[in-house]
Amino acid sequence: MPRVVITGAAGFIGSHLAEALLDRGYSVVGIDNLLTGATANIAHLRNRDFLFIKHDVTNYIFVEGPVDAVLHWASPASPIDYLELPIPTLKVGALGTHKALGLAKEKKARFVLASTSEVYGDPLEHPQTESYWGNVNPIGPRGVYDEAKRFAEAMTTAYHRFHGVDTKIVRIFNTYGPRMRLHDGRAIPAFMSQALRGEDITIFGSGKQTRSFCYVSDLVDGIIRLLESDQHGPINIGNPREMTIEEIATDILRLTGSKSKLVYKPLPEDDPKVRQPDITLARTLLQWEPKVKLEEGLVKTLEYFKTKL
Repeated sequence: MPRVVITGAAGFIGSHLAEALLDRGYSVVGIDNLLTGATANIAHLRNRDFLFIKHDVTNYIFVEGPVDAVLHWASPASPIDYLELPIPTLKVGALGTHKALGLAKEKKARFVLASTSEVYGDPLEHPQTESYWGNVNPIGPRGVYDEAKRFAEAMTTAYHRFHGVDTKIVRIFNTYGPRMRLHDGRAIPAFMSQALRGEDITIFGSGKQTRSFCYVSDLVDGIIRLLESDQHGPINIGNPREMTIEEIATDILRLTGSKSKLVYKPLPEDDPKVRQPDITLARTLLQWEPKVKLEEGLVKTLEYFKTKL
């Protein structure tokens, strides 16, 4: 039975990844310091082949026994988080990645890095391909997250080239689904929580900026395909259906039946104007593409949020 370590296992994506790997017969060790994760996300895994270790991965990681793969998902991941936690965000991208790679090297395990579409910054190329180097402001407020992930990619690649570690990099585009936090700060949870409470829906900027939303089960399927492949990446995993922020807000208003109004506030500094993955590599190398329709995913997410209000 393959045994994997997931850092950030109590987070939104990490917990879904742990559950999906358990369903596929893996043994899972989850590590999280619960800075932005929550044990409620993994409580249902308690009686399965799942071991949870509360630990800050910027410190040395010790895991007893064999490990076949290390999946590094630990990091604050929403603008609210990394604006409030700039130094922990940089540390987990740098020191945390170093410690997680060290574990993979010691155990002769595969390593998968959760990178992000944010490495492309406010892109001048559209849609974004993996060969695009990005347009990032290293000293802007979002730079702590963008550059932490760019550094993590560089270190991961160095371990592959210099130490021969079997590394893989996945660039994750906007993802949504159950277990997101109500006050996450990202568009879908923000709009849903405001609509369900009957509050005004806050749109930053004109609302014409675009995003591409992928349901979490589709994302996890792509990650596992990369994990089990001989590819190294980076590979974009996301839904190429592009829509404006105004459109997603309007869809959520319709699905909730809310009477909330749209209100507009200034666009935060360096906020990307467009975001759309080119998933040609994922389609050709992993035979992956998203399957869950937007409305289907939004309904499932709304059902979860209703239980949390």
